[in-house]
Amino acid sequence: MLSLYHGALPTGELYTQWEALAQSKNCGAVSIFSGIVRKEQHLKSQNPKTPTAEIFLDNFKGCADSCARSYLSGSADAQEANSLEIAEKMTQFLDSSDIEALSFDIYKPLLEKWFHSWQEKAHNMGAYVCMAHSIGDVPCGKSSFMCGIISSHRKVALSLYAELIEDFKANAPIWKYDVINHKRIYAKERSKALKGSGILCR
Repeated sequence: MLSLYHGALPTGELYTQWEALAQSKNCGAVSIFSGIVRKEQHLKSQNPKTPTAEIFLDNFKGCADSCARSYLSGSADAQEANSLEIAEKMTQFLDSSDIEALSFDIYKPLLEKWFHSWQEKAHNMGAYVCMAHSIGDVPCGKSSFMCGIISSHRKVALSLYAELIEDFKANAPIWKYDVINHKRIYAKERSKALKGSGILCR
């Protein structure tokens, strides 16, 4: 069972549905995971090897390139004005860099293919997989991802639980953006390349 929702997930409603499914199949275990959007600083790198300045320049490359061209081609007065403009833009961004939401794009055919592989794996172990994910903006404090493993006994559900969640994070075709001041910024620091991406196939 795969469900996609625009905006935050109705976690209570989903749990009720999945519990009813477990009851209908006479299963005794439902292991639920819900991923909640946390408040955090956009510029705080998840990778200690990546400096904050690099993240800033990566997200604002177009603006920086434009300012740099103006700076190099202008007079001394123009260069000073451009330096002040760049400093002001950086200050404004640093002062308002709290993430107010996450936003998601999903390529449904690939997600369905990925999910189907997990359905088959779970079925071979006598279990069922339920999953829901958000499309678009999800504010802080709300859930964007929820999954459930249903099985007759807890050991099967628990054995699949962590593996499913980690595989989802690494391989599910979902693109994440930070929302700051109502603008979407690609969350490059927390993204992973999909297996086979960038390869042209006939």
